[in-house]
Amino acid sequence: MAVLAALGALAPLVMLVVWRRQDLLGVVLALLCVLMTMVAGVAVSAARQVDDPEPADRSAVVGPPELMPYGIDADTLDALDPRDALRAVRDRRRGSDGLSGR
Repeated sequence: MAVLAALGALAPLVMLVVWRRQDLLGVVLALLCVLMTMVAGVAVSAARQVDDPEPADRSAVVGPPELMPYGIDADTLDALDPRDALRAVRDRRRGSDGLSGR
């Protein structure tokens, strides 16, 4: 597919260089050349991805709790109010549960 698209892009390019058209036909040939070049690029990219195995989904893999910073994940921080989130992070850093400061 990529070879055919590359040859398809080369043909309008050669016609543009040889004819030196500067009218609507020249614009159409230039756009066709750009389109076929894009198709060739996408085909090459798709062929490369077929050869490479897809990486494992790392979002489901959770590290050990000691490696997680302060035991708070991104979903928890998104659910909290920014002031509450900062307070929870500070409390975890100090080692308290957040109830002793109130």
